[in-house]
Amino acid sequence: MEKTPFQKLSVFFPMWNEQDYIERAIDAAREECEDLMSGGDIGDYELIIVDDASTDATPDIAARLAAHDHRIRIVRHPENRKLGGSMKSGYAAASGDLVLYTDADLPFDMHDVHKAIRLLRYYDADMVSAYRFDRTGEGYVRTVYSFFYNMMVRVLFGVRMRDINFAFKLCRTRIFEHVELKSEGSFIDAELAVKAHKYGYTVIQFGVDYFPRTRGVSTLSSPAVIIKILREARSLRKEIRNISPVV
Repeated sequence: MEKTPFQKLSVFFPMWNEQDYIERAIDAAREECEDLMSGGDIGDYELIIVDDASTDATPDIAARLAAHDHRIRIVRHPENRKLGGSMKSGYAAASGDLVLYTDADLPFDMHDVHKAIRLLRYYDADMVSAYRFDRTGEGYVRTVYSFFYNMMVRVLFGVRMRDINFAFKLCRTRIFEHVELKSEGSFIDAELAVKAHKYGYTVIQFGVDYFPRTRGVSTLSSPAVIIKILREARSLRKEIRNISPVV
């Protein structure tokens, strides 16, 4: 097995008003990537901040961090494009042959990326998606909401994922030669997994300890978000009728 099976890892964080988390997220990602380089798992890395038109100090902090580290890149949205728009920008900006997306609040231990890369390599998979061992820390309502959401995706698309919307997706960037993401809202996680399956890419899952957000606000279960998810799910149902496996 070659010493550096992956030439470059791109890590991107969709961020909207994440001044409380941005420095911690970048520090944790940098530390993990340096460890991966030292161990010969990757040859290089880049850290991408997708600033989704933040109105707090996030843009200023991002600029300061990038000025002191050439591996930090910033993608700035002049208008807020929500999670879907931010993820599409992050994947488009990634220059590595491997790309990881996660949230700025670090919902898992960054060292779990070691395991994800090892699984990707050992099983010759195209995508690794993590699921949370215990979700009770985020509250009963969101736990129930997530259960029915995962069930909906399973029924509508035949994709069995334990935690499809969790912000830990490690992908070989080659899948985006065929997978074109269109969702603008938080349904984009499901769209990515569904299309990867439909195109015949190998998707595997593994569990991680979950650390819920302690600062800031999450709006992923608001009524407006749920309505948008249902609309985008309906659009995806129509689109995948024309998708055939490519691998």
